[in-house]
Amino acid sequence: MKKLSVWLYQVSNGWLALAALVVFLTFTALVLPAQSAQAEAISGEAGSPDMSFFYAPQSLYQMADAYGEQGRSAYIQARFTFDLIWPVVYTLFLSTAISWVYARVFAPESRWRWANLAPILGMGFDYLENLATSLVMYRYPVSSDLIAWLAPFFTAIKWIFVNGSFGLLLLGGAVAIWRLARKSKSV
Repeated sequence: MKKLSVWLYQVSNGWLALAALVVFLTFTALVLPAQSAQAEAISGEAGSPDMSFFYAPQSLYQMADAYGEQGRSAYIQARFTFDLIWPVVYTLFLSTAISWVYARVFAPESRWRWANLAPILGMGFDYLENLATSLVMYRYPVSSDLIAWLAPFFTAIKWIFVNGSFGLLLLGGAVAIWRLARKSKSV
């Protein structure tokens, strides 16, 4: 993990972070609305495990039932098309942006610099969530209790790391602004 963190600092320059931001914003503006509408059409009032912070395994089974066979199939297809790409997009943006900002505000030996790994952990738990929920949907109505029990934990941990990554980026930006303000006062 340390090698990955160091490598991210080596490759994350301002241009890469800016390009990743453009891809992230473009994806958010053009792809996410259509995907959200499609997910809403599939799930209706049942909701979606991907958008919940935490849910009970029984709720996952209720969603699977409410989706119907066609809805479950569409859900699984979305997890192995759109949801393979989206985590890469947000992880690329967050990892490069955090690396670029933190390289400017924290010393190389600071533990804060490990923050650039948080988006990668979020992506990993996103993929685990997708695998677990897809397996439950695929096997339904056959029970997959262990997987149905793990899925909500994967989802919650994903959201902690993904939302936490945005928080870490804001923290780094705040530290950078604070240091610039201090520096300009001393000049």
